Amino acid sequence: MASQRHSGPSSYKVGTMSEKFDCHYCRDPLQGKKYVQKDGRHCCLKCFDKFCANTCVECRKPISADAKEVHYKNRYWHDTCFRCAKCLHPLASETFVSKDGKILCNKCATREDSPRCKGCFKAIVAGDQNVEYKGTVWHKDCFTCSNCKQVIGTGSFFPKGEDFYCVTCHETKFAKHCVKCNKAITSGGITYQDQPWHAECFVCVTCSKKLAGQRFTAVEDQYYCVDCYKNFVAKKCAGCKNPITGFGKGSSVVAYEGQSWHDYCFHCKKCSVNLANKRFVFHNEQVYCPDCAKKL
Repeated sequence: MASQRHSGPSSYKVGTMSEKFDCHYCRDPLQGKKYVQKDGRHCCLKCFDKFCANTCVECRKPISADAKEVHYKNRYWHDTCFRCAKCLHPLASETFVSKDGKILCNKCATREDSPRCKGCFKAIVAGDQNVEYKGTVWHKDCFTCSNCKQVIGTGSFFPKGEDFYCVTCHETKFAKHCVKCNKAITSGGITYQDQPWHAECFVCVTCSKKLAGQRFTAVEDQYYCVDCYKNFVAKKCAGCKNPITGFGKGSSVVAYEGQSWHDYCFHCKKCSVNLANKRFVFHNEQVYCPDCAKKL
């Protein structure tokens, strides 16, 4: 609570004795000397300090009659001892805050109530640049990479448990690396046969079309889009002469003597009956059913 101090003698009077009085305690004569009158009694300065003076909370010494005194809630200080418990700034002539039995200046009291930086454990006060993440706060320059110790500040970072990593260190320590370019995959990316790729690196070997999310064919660790596979790689059907892609209709293939057919193209040269998964006769590069073969 912010309070004003109260200073100076309030229950006794200090002066020079002009009459014949003796000190109440030591009985020394007071005439012509400085004295203190308290509770109707007259005493010398030495006896006042010994028997009557308040004790300073800070230095534990008596507060003499001619000293400036500060009192607050039945506690007393020399005015020079009445200081902020944190920064030691003199407070005898300034407002202050009393908190948990401590006397604080307004500035330190504000810091006491301020959040603490996770990095340096000092208060974050109004005007300080800071970074906040999941209820924890840092001074901007205290928010550093757990690996390289460089300041992350308000830049991008990756949390890992209680640690935080800058983009570069996270890529080095944790990110998967693309099979093609060997660079870190920081976001997105695809996996094919347990190998990671950047989406922009996983492309058709012939036309460079991106294959992520598209149908493609792999041949000897090379990847082809459907069109390039048809045009440059796929075997041609001995029947219709079109590519055998393995997609859609005709995905089943009949192979014989180094030639290939769509299953729906593998039929008798004479009667056109389909011979896929049936007995057939191969004669002069042509396919016949057994009955038609007998008539040749």
